[in-house]
Amino acid sequence: MSIKNKIYISEFDMKRLKGLIKFAEERWDKRVVRYLEELDDELDRAEIVKPEEIPTDVITMNSTFRLSHLDSGEEVVYTLVFPAKADSKNGKISILALVGTAVLGYRVGDTVKWKVPAGLKRFRVKEILYQPEAAGDYHC
Repeated sequence: MSIKNKIYISEFDMKRLKGLIKFAEERWDKRVVRYLEELDDELDRAEIVKPEEIPTDVITMNSTFRLSHLDSGEEVVYTLVFPAKADSKNGKISILALVGTAVLGYRVGDTVKWKVPAGLKRFRVKEILYQPEAAGDYHC
């Protein structure tokens, strides 16, 4: 059994993400269900806080953040978005993508791991470039 970092989710994000899961389970192709289950598992272990109480160094929905690949040192910048706004060419990753589900709720300095067909990806959260809650955007 692996030990996972404590993660934080705002009440607002929790409500929207649980709604997304319910909607998707009822209407989407069953092949997507595995990703929904992983997201639901992450949400179930999260500490839920009011949007204004979310620590400013936590990746929340619509946050823009920098990750550093622990093996190559390469850095990438992503914005975590809902599926309809995903645009990989512009660094907007869906919460339903493996990396999206993996980073939700993690803090600057945390190591994020997720499995891919080629093995295990390991990244460190380097910085939060924009977090809606820190900017006072509680309902974006």
